[in-house]
Amino acid sequence: MLRALRRRWDAYKYRFVPWLALNLRHKRRTLRYVPESSQDKIISDEDVFETLLKVFKALFINDFSRQSHILALLPEIRCKYLESVTVEQKQSKGNSCNCQSQHVFSPEEVLFNTLGFTVSRDRSSLVSAGTGVFVTKGFVPKGTVVSMYPGTVYRKHEPIFFQSLGNPFIFRCIDGVLIDGNDKGLSRTVYRSCSRRDQLGPFQMSDESWLTAALQNPLAVGQYVNNCSHEKAANVCYQEFDVPEYFPVELKQYLPNIVYSHDIESHPRCVVLVTLRDIKQGEELFSNYYTVVS
Repeated sequence: MLRALRRRWDAYKYRFVPWLALNLRHKRRTLRYVPESSQDKIISDEDVFETLLKVFKALFINDFSRQSHILALLPEIRCKYLESVTVEQKQSKGNSCNCQSQHVFSPEEVLFNTLGFTVSRDRSSLVSAGTGVFVTKGFVPKGTVVSMYPGTVYRKHEPIFFQSLGNPFIFRCIDGVLIDGNDKGLSRTVYRSCSRRDQLGPFQMSDESWLTAALQNPLAVGQYVNNCSHEKAANVCYQEFDVPEYFPVELKQYLPNIVYSHDIESHPRCVVLVTLRDIKQGEELFSNYYTVVS
């Protein structure tokens, strides 16, 4: 029992503010310092946007035959994507232009075909860490969006107390915004409720599949990335990204985040993980669980 409690504490302590305050001096090698919040960017927001757009478009085209309910309401979008589907079929030596006959890849295969790598959850190389995230195929260059941190987004004044009890997946942004990346219990129920609340007819405003084992967006595993240690240096870092208003509505079904309050007029917050160096196949991802802004 004591061993189980120790494992839970090791996973939770990096989110316990009093422990952080007492241990900053002892953990300097695992801290990430930035001079000011505006400089807490490894790559530009435009690069993050373009990467997400590229991956989400590829996922949409791959799942084109099941998007008819959306395409029926957006004929101009349908024409644009039909051209892309036709090109895909020609490249795969297809003889028919009928989108129903296209070969369907798994989301992981789509990610590999689009960005050149895949990531997945597996047993961590750290003894007491449990689950971790690995590059399972391909190569990830420095400055690449390698995963996303899914979950419900809470502003400072919004209720998260009960969801946070015993929850090691609460991510705190620099401006105080919180993201609950827990895929179980009350957190799971809240996310699903908010996601279905915001659905507009056939248009889903967020992705619920990260709550299951069958991911629709293969990047949505960022909540399982473990903290770095003296032996395992950080090779990725968190970067906040506010989704712009002009983000294509048909692609929002792949966004693994939803705002808690429906009446707030603000851009949805996403957190992506960006590589700090080149990462090879088989390597585990490690981040800094806390950043010191000076």
